[in-house]
Amino acid sequence: MVTNILMPRLSLTMKTGTVVQWFKKEGETVQKGEPLVEVLSEKVTYDVEAPESGVLRKILAIEGTDVPVAQTIGIIAASDEQIPETEVAEVEAVPERELIEKVEERIVASPAAKRLAREHDIDLAKVVGTGPEGRIVEDDVKKFIEETTGVAPRVREVIPLTGIRKTTAERVSLSARTAPHSTITMEVDMTEAVKLHEETQASYTDMLVKATAQALREHPIINSTLEDEQIKIFEDINVGVAVATEKGLVVPVLHNADRMLLSNIASALRLLVEKTREGKLAKEDLTGGTFTITNLGMYGVDVFIPIINPPETAILGIGRIAEKPVLVDNEIKMKSIMQLSLSFDHRVVDGVPAAQFLQKVKHVLESELQKESGQ
Repeated sequence: MVTNILMPRLSLTMKTGTVVQWFKKEGETVQKGEPLVEVLSEKVTYDVEAPESGVLRKILAIEGTDVPVAQTIGIIAASDEQIPETEVAEVEAVPERELIEKVEERIVASPAAKRLAREHDIDLAKVVGTGPEGRIVEDDVKKFIEETTGVAPRVREVIPLTGIRKTTAERVSLSARTAPHSTITMEVDMTEAVKLHEETQASYTDMLVKATAQALREHPIINSTLEDEQIKIFEDINVGVAVATEKGLVVPVLHNADRMLLSNIASALRLLVEKTREGKLAKEDLTGGTFTITNLGMYGVDVFIPIINPPETAILGIGRIAEKPVLVDNEIKMKSIMQLSLSFDHRVVDGVPAAQFLQKVKHVLESELQKESGQ
């Protein structure tokens, strides 16, 4: 079957292309999908692949000529097949000096070499080609990678991205793509909270849930979601707490946390964490969350920027509690200091209401927990 090789359209505005280099000569066998000829348009090079297998019977556009888009530049057919009497198309020859400039601007490389270079962010201009006429081949790029980055490290273990880990990856990717994140931090004096922790069985996470629930009640815009170009403020305040497991991150939810005493939060959260670690969470334990807290303080982390748990509007990151010198009434005193990080969706919340919410969380932790624990 006779097959025409056409000058491709590489952009909507492209009218002509320059034939830079034929990789085959007339009479040579070609395989379908094999790079056959390199063309140039708007300083972008492109390898035209053979549309069919056969023999390159005729080259109609020699190297260094400009050819209109969709015009035949060559013919593929069987060796014994009769092809139509086709004359070399009338094409405009590129002046030698201009062609030299174009050739200097392009990088001659095989498709496989270009693909590998893209994957490893390699500048092909720095790679020495060993192919015909200096063409860069895949092995040249591999050698360059080995020489510049060293020997590839041995793989100890391959962990499939499945289950909880895959779900987490998909959700954080969705959050990063769709929600413009903004993060503010605030320092909190946890001295009174530390005393309360020593006097009761409440953990610092329990206290954070309590303080967050109260702040959400006063600043409901944080307790919302953006859906179909509408901001929906939730009536219920359901606080999710991120829990690390061997299989990945899980976020069980404390429903109506704003209506619970600190002691109730402590017992309910303890039960949820146990069920999480044992893999016994029910559907209702994992759904309906309106806000999330994530705590890395127990790992010695001072401050970090958490990613919003979609479709929620914000997430609170908790750092460690550290003893630091603080100036109080012209005296230096040691205080238990903690950093809070609030990441929020800037489409829904601006900086001022986000800061006001964080101020409320700070105020509850510093001044109200003692009386809250006795309610």
